[in-house]
Amino acid sequence: MAQGQKQKSKNIDNTGFGANSAVEGGRLVNADGSINLKKVGMPFWQRISVYHSLLRMKAGRFFLSIMLFYTAINVFFASVYYLIGVQHLSGIDTSKSTFEEITAAFFFSSQTLTTVGYGHVAPNGLLTNIVASTESLLGILAFAVVTGLIYGRFSRPKAYLLFSNNMLIAPYKEGRALMIRIATYKNNHLTDVDAQLTVALHLKDDNGQHITRFYPLPLEISKLSSLALSWTLVHAISEDSPLASYTEDDFANNKIEVLVYLRAFDDHFSNTVQQRTSYTHHQLVYGARFLPMFGQSSDGSFTVLSLDKINAHQKVA
Repeated sequence: MAQGQKQKSKNIDNTGFGANSAVEGGRLVNADGSINLKKVGMPFWQRISVYHSLLRMKAGRFFLSIMLFYTAINVFFASVYYLIGVQHLSGIDTSKSTFEEITAAFFFSSQTLTTVGYGHVAPNGLLTNIVASTESLLGILAFAVVTGLIYGRFSRPKAYLLFSNNMLIAPYKEGRALMIRIATYKNNHLTDVDAQLTVALHLKDDNGQHITRFYPLPLEISKLSSLALSWTLVHAISEDSPLASYTEDDFANNKIEVLVYLRAFDDHFSNTVQQRTSYTHHQLVYGARFLPMFGQSSDGSFTVLSLDKINAHQKVA
């Protein structure tokens, strides 16, 4: 297919992405749904939302960040206590080594920050009491924020959708179809599930300039009442499809990105959830079909959905 060939379907310009391919870096949307974009021109702390970053951070990194913050605060206050003089902390043996004194100041700091207060060590003197009072206030505020963040991470509505690793061009009826498979992987239940596909075609105009054109990919079924099992999104490549003229070589050699957007109602959260992802031409398998991923249990009493088969497919003639 010629790069400048006109598409039969009308392109859209409300995707939020620009039409100039020359300024794009790689894919438009990452596989995890985040926009492949880096903002510059302002100081870092004005460009980043710490709250949103901590909410969306992976669990391991989140708890590691909390531990590092907790440790750093205690190291800071332990240094302050040591500079004031550990002799102003009654209960600490000042005849021990410097390391043991710093360690004792560190653990006193952690007890003060968490407001545990075992009573073995206590501040003695005005300056030490002021520092300890300030630290205990900081501890109350910090743990209130951390508690709110942990609650927000657990209660934040999320779709929990699993996407196939590849999109397929499969034989379909008398022609071909682009197919993507999805399923829920948690014990939540989604209803009123709405799916939209948009393809970004990177072309050349009549002047040889690289441009990006966006076209909707109508689905045979774009809405489900309930997503109990897996769902294969099917775009039939008819004569009206923007992909109608693409051959197997065109799919392999031209830069194509399919943007996937899903929105549904989660009855566990009693809220609307959404998730997006994208597929590039590197993730396209031509001439294949998905294999079944659910079936009857051995005793016939329930249905088994094998999530590890979400990407199971085979080549077809």
